[in-house]
Amino acid sequence: MILLEIATVKQLIIKLGIKNFFIRLVENLQEDFGHWSEFEKSSRHAIYVENGVLELMPVCNKSLYSFKYVNGHPNNAMRNKLTVVALGMLADVNTGYPLLLSEMTLLTAIRTAATSALASRYLAKTNSKKLAIIGCGAQSEFQVLAHHALFDLSEVHYFDLDNHAMERFVQNLSNESFKLIKGTSAQEMIKDVDIIVTATAAPGKNHVLEYAWLQPGQHICGIGGDSVGKTELDPKILKHSKVVVEYFSQTAHEGEVQNLGDEAKKYVYAELWQLVTKEKPGRQNDTELTLFDSVGFALEDFSVLRLVYELAKQYQLGKKVDLIPESLSDCKNLFGLLKNIS
Repeated sequence: MILLEIATVKQLIIKLGIKNFFIRLVENLQEDFGHWSEFEKSSRHAIYVENGVLELMPVCNKSLYSFKYVNGHPNNAMRNKLTVVALGMLADVNTGYPLLLSEMTLLTAIRTAATSALASRYLAKTNSKKLAIIGCGAQSEFQVLAHHALFDLSEVHYFDLDNHAMERFVQNLSNESFKLIKGTSAQEMIKDVDIIVTATAAPGKNHVLEYAWLQPGQHICGIGGDSVGKTELDPKILKHSKVVVEYFSQTAHEGEVQNLGDEAKKYVYAELWQLVTKEKPGRQNDTELTLFDSVGFALEDFSVLRLVYELAKQYQLGKKVDLIPESLSDCKNLFGLLKNIS
């Protein structure tokens, strides 16, 4: 069994470069969403506690099984702790034996951004050059770079209520080829852009983006609303956009469409796999509003775990760890492991 620590995941990304890593991951996501019907799927298994949520996210096909443990604790930032941390596992379906245990905090941010970029491939205008991001938190740089891997961005507009977050965002992206433009408000900074990403961590039902601010042809990636009672968008946006989700059964409770209640299904155009398989067309003209209502789904973790497992074997990186008793001469003699303990 291979263990991938944070330092090893960083090595794998350095081997490919961040742009190529995103491109490889988008290819994996495209392939896995393209085989949607072959996966055993379920909504995430969530336990809500006083300060947040604790979740398990499982999925499998005929060969591999994966799950991720992940939390969501919005108040952690006040204690200088991450609001989201995660661990993931990949296992062999035929034997049930784990193959890989990996850090998933970094990989969750990367796979979330790659999934947004994949959705934008189908829903944004093909010649999109300008992206605006509302919220410069832990996810922001990843969202921008994932989109830049697929779109030749010339401008990135950014806005956050926290000046320190905006300063960090600029420092981290200052060497990129696109121009960084600071916004003074969310309304002002989305004018004339092609893609809008909302990525705030504020709890409760918010209107980070208002329908009245939007222009024809814009595409929105709504990624901040990802749990029960936590949304970012004016519900009017949902009723006037081509809305795409990952897995409706989960998004109906956690995504922006939760604000539509029993009418949610009426306003959801497609699940992402339907665009990937061409069962339904994505963007059909340059004037329609489109929205990817993303909450994060287990298949995305499967895709990134599959990628880092392949890369770890290719580059012979990662620790071999003994968490499964594989060296038994008699598979029924588990107690034999304790034979010499007095």
